[in-house]
Amino acid sequence: QLQLVESGGGLVQAGGSLRLSCAASGRTFITYAVAWFRQAPGKEREFVSTIRWNGSSTDYADAVKGRFAISRDNAKNTVYLQMNSLKPEDTAVYYCAAGAYGRLPDRYGAWGQGTQVTVSS
Repeated sequence: QLQLVESGGGLVQAGGSLRLSCAASGRTFITYAVAWFRQAPGKEREFVSTIRWNGSSTDYADAVKGRFAISRDNAKNTVYLQMNSLKPEDTAVYYCAAGAYGRLPDRYGAWGQGTQVTVSS
């Protein structure tokens, strides 16, 4: 069974950067698309970014386009989310998920526990 563990969250000032990592166990990881979602207090979980199994395609929510970059290293079973020019509205718990490429949460069957990102103004 595929298991995902996020890391790299923390507290950063507005305008700063963080890099999140999503480490997976299981040989089938490289066959899945991996996405990042986020959930702020009192809000629904929302799509952030996704990447195909081989990195050939990526997609970003409009709110993060141009500031965030997703990448993966299948040799390390890890997907990254580089977050630059962070804003207070980026504050949320960030989750990675593995499944079929797309923006909808129900396309992803495996989820991590999440990592907190807090951006202070």
